[in-house]
Amino acid sequence: MNLLDFILNIDKHLITIVNSCGDWTYLILFLIVFVETGLVVFPFLPGDSLIFATIAMAASPKYHLDLIICYIIFIIAAICGDSINYELGKWSELQSNKFKWFNKLINPQKKKAAEDFFEKHGGITIVIGRFIPIIRTFVPFVSGASKMHYRTFVIYNIVGAFLWVSLFSICGFLFGNIPAVQHHFSLLIIAIIAISILPIIILSIKNKLTKNSK
Repeated sequence: MNLLDFILNIDKHLITIVNSCGDWTYLILFLIVFVETGLVVFPFLPGDSLIFATIAMAASPKYHLDLIICYIIFIIAAICGDSINYELGKWSELQSNKFKWFNKLINPQKKKAAEDFFEKHGGITIVIGRFIPIIRTFVPFVSGASKMHYRTFVIYNIVGAFLWVSLFSICGFLFGNIPAVQHHFSLLIIAIIAISILPIIILSIKNKLTKNSK
């Protein structure tokens, strides 16, 4: 099972996980979201689609997943993940000369995209960035590296986590078990990813046009 297959067929793999792991499924769900948001070297894990698919399954009694527990786990994982990422960013900036190997693990282009986004939108980027794959992993890191006050960061962090998890939970609950959605789940995931990265594409085009006009 490769990562692309897991992302596009996450509903099927989740069923396997639930059937194989029982209550340990909740820990696995927590870890996936925590790692995606908390470890800057893993920005490619499927946060949006995981929340959507999990809540859709939890809304169906045949999978024996507790809807409220899943929802709370995702929010806690998102908040904790961003908090750890913030501390990593702060640490990497302070210790950049001692631990150059760590900064080499970070994709400089993706980090630069997050920095540009952060510079343009300020603190609200922490909230907006939640909804953009890749960017959401780097934004808390950049926040820590830029020495944003932690009290300011944590407010945006909590608000962003709540809005992000709530949006995809509501969508999963309302639409996840519709037969047409289930039969075309892979296309839906592709659409979610495409819509999510659209702001990055627009920002990149604007930056190029601005540079070319100078």
